[in-house]
Amino acid sequence: MHDSSEPPSSACPRWRILPQGDRCIVVSFGDRIDADLGRTCLAAARKLRDARWAGVTDVVPSFAAVAVHYRPDGLGNGPTCASLTDRINALLAEGIPADAVGGRDIDIPVCYGGEHGPDLADVAHAAGLSPDAIIALHSQRRSMVFMLGFAPGHAYLGVHDEPLNIPRRPSPRTAVPAGAVAVANRQTVIYPSRLPGGWNIIGATPLTLFDPARAPAALLQPGDSVRFVPIAPEEFDRIRKGQP
Repeated sequence: MHDSSEPPSSACPRWRILPQGDRCIVVSFGDRIDADLGRTCLAAARKLRDARWAGVTDVVPSFAAVAVHYRPDGLGNGPTCASLTDRINALLAEGIPADAVGGRDIDIPVCYGGEHGPDLADVAHAAGLSPDAIIALHSQRRSMVFMLGFAPGHAYLGVHDEPLNIPRRPSPRTAVPAGAVAVANRQTVIYPSRLPGGWNIIGATPLTLFDPARAPAALLQPGDSVRFVPIAPEEFDRIRKGQP
C-alpha cells in the first residue's frame, strides 16, 4: 500500500496505490459513495487514460477508486508494478482538474410499478411512503452514472435521497429481465440483459442498454447525468416496439 505525499493543491486529493496481483493497480481515493468522490475518480481515470502508456490495457473508474490494468511483457520492457506506481504518483501529483470530467444529460423513460416494477409496493412500505411518492422521489432529480460493472452496460447510478436507502432483497432472483430499473442503498441499477439480481425492481425502461452493434455499445457511460422520466405502460410498449 502506498500513501501519496501531501498534495500540492486542493485540486490534487490524497490517494493510495493498492497492487492487485501482477496485472492491475488500484488507485483508491476513499471509502464512501458520493458524487464529489465519483467525479474525482472519473477525472483521474481520464487523466490516466489520456497518458496512453505502453502496456496499460484498460483504466476503469468505480465509486471510490480507479483500476489500472497492464500487461507485463516478461522481457523487462513492459511496465512493472513499481514503475507504474511511480508514473501514476507523478501524473496525479500534477493535479486532477475538475473540468476533466464531462458527461451527457440523458433521459431514461421508466414505466413504474405493475408488471414492470414488482417491488415498488415493498419499497414504498419500507420507506414509509406511497408508491407515487417513491416514483416522484426517484425521478425528481438527475442521477450520476458512477460506473459500469457486473455485466456489459450495467450502470450504477446515485446517490438518491435517504428514503431510498433500502437494502437489497433477502433472496436474489435468478433472472431479472433486461431493462429492469432497481434500487438499493440509495443507488439505482439498470439491468442491460437478463441477469440474476437481488435489487428491488421498481420499474423498467424500454430502451436497449447494451447493443454490441452500436457505438458505443453501452447506452450509459460513467459521468453521464440521467433523468428518469415516468411513462405509462402504453408508452413503454410503443417505444419497445419501435426499437430494432
